[in-house]
Amino acid sequence: MTDRIETPSGLLLRPWCAHDVTAVLDAFAEPAMRRQAARPVGSVAEAERWPADREESRAVGSAFAFAVVGTDGTVLGNVQVGALDRTHGTGWVSYWTTAPARGRGAATGGCRALASWAFRELGLFRLESGHRTNNPASCAVARAAGFVVEGIQRQKLAYDGVRYDVELHARLATDPEPAPHPPS
Repeated sequence: MTDRIETPSGLLLRPWCAHDVTAVLDAFAEPAMRRQAARPVGSVAEAERWPADREESRAVGSAFAFAVVGTDGTVLGNVQVGALDRTHGTGWVSYWTTAPARGRGAATGGCRALASWAFRELGLFRLESGHRTNNPASCAVARAAGFVVEGIQRQKLAYDGVRYDVELHARLATDPEPAPHPPS
């Protein structure tokens, strides 16, 4: 199974590893990122655990996370396919970027490459993704990566006592490749 993916724009997707601890700690220092982790990532020990958890999931085949790395080697974000259902050939795609990488195409390029990889390497047929309806940037990433809007999941998520609607997107293995996205 391929574990290093190069994108047309020069990004590299590779598995997370122990030397990414500083990048993980820096990424999760931003308050909005706290929602992107199942467990807190606020200390060096927690940041060391984060890549280890990604590797454990990869080893058992339950989820596949990739660090999205720029041409200079800087970690720009994460793309992942998880919640795999091998019977139905489905998976859930999630992504995040570091604050300096936002708006530069890292999430879109990473999601496009991840989707192609998941269809080819994992044999999946349907990939789903979702975002809070008050997050237009995440919606733009999903659409640019070829994920089609399918509907609203009412009050699906709860953060700090507030319920949020989620817009569901999906991409099928039979969907056409999305139009090229110019690098920014």
